[in-house]
Amino acid sequence: MDPVLHLSIVVDDLPAARAFYVDTLGCRPGRERGDWLDVWFFGLQLTLQGRPDQVLSLEEQGARHFGATLDADTFATVVGQLDADPSVTWLARVATDHGGTPREQTKCKLVDPAGNVIELKTYADPTSAFAP
Repeated sequence: MDPVLHLSIVVDDLPAARAFYVDTLGCRPGRERGDWLDVWFFGLQLTLQGRPDQVLSLEEQGARHFGATLDADTFATVVGQLDADPSVTWLARVATDHGGTPREQTKCKLVDPAGNVIELKTYADPTSAFAP
């Protein structure tokens, strides 16, 4: 079996988190128990833990975030779905850094209903993601 990256995050409202990740982002739901739910977040097994007392504000989180690097077509599709949803809270709309260079990347940041920061990006040259 190939390794599967797993991340567990806390949310304050499990039904709202489920709706966001499944309906808004298009993640496939996985296992679900009373106080947690797995979703498949672009190849990542993401566990949403219903623990309202552990949710941090954006200020308390600082630079903490997670995300996915997508191919350009998938990125455009997902961003189009997010743009069409007025409930999505953007921290940084789509922008391109280092345009016209080997390091060119297009990215955005948004927050889930619990305030967890998500970064989505795509590279003009995917091999540059791991270049020194």
